Amino acid sequence: MVRLRGVAKRFGNGVLALQGLDLDIAEHEFLSLLGPSGCGKSTALRLVAGLGGISGGTIEWGAAHGARDIGFVFQEPTLMPWATVFDNVYLPLRLQGIGRRDAAGDVAATLAMVGLGGFEKAFPRELSGGMKMRVSIARALVTKPRLLLMDEPFAALDEITRIKLNNDLLELWRKQSWTVVFVTHSVYESAYLSSRIVVMAPRPGRVVAEHHVDVPYPRDEEYRTSTVYNEQCRVVSRSLAVAMQEQPA
Repeated sequence: MVRLRGVAKRFGNGVLALQGLDLDIAEHEFLSLLGPSGCGKSTALRLVAGLGGISGGTIEWGAAHGARDIGFVFQEPTLMPWATVFDNVYLPLRLQGIGRRDAAGDVAATLAMVGLGGFEKAFPRELSGGMKMRVSIARALVTKPRLLLMDEPFAALDEITRIKLNNDLLELWRKQSWTVVFVTHSVYESAYLSSRIVVMAPRPGRVVAEHHVDVPYPRDEEYRTSTVYNEQCRVVSRSLAVAMQEQPA
């Protein structure tokens, strides 16, 4: 779907966030970007989304795409506190010039998809942290994207809520056949969710290892407690430890 070759990103303050980043994103895969803070995971995600320009290299798309082809879920829900759940999810469609009445069906269907049917009139202050993140995910999905980019969406949630949202996200991904690129610091989360894990080295960010998780979906609590899962976590942890020792290229 997307190919990054030799991508570099230097910010205006002189910080070189990425250098020589090579990455392929395949149709329908669940790809996790794993690495330490400051390694450029979120920067890479934003560059794929077009939320900034590259300083070097190329980003190529394999097929025609437009604004409706990408959904982005940020680390924080970033909801409008004065707006209802409906209006927060409706926002991308409103920006596309779609009328509220015409959008109502898509908004309602998307909220039902993420388990928030009946909460259309609620305000963010009335929701739990997990529910706010579900609204944020619904807002990204309402445009029916082919590619869903997720920047550590569950990092601030408690473990029980995080596990529930992990499970729900996988179920949605399997049913809808999206491509997902998921940024995380968590070895355990990446090993549970992903079909492929890319490990990045500290700044300037670049790929130093990748792992295919050859465990069939659906995945559940039996997988979480299995020796296969534990071994996958050990392998990825070792790669991350090696990546932490990498020197700039």
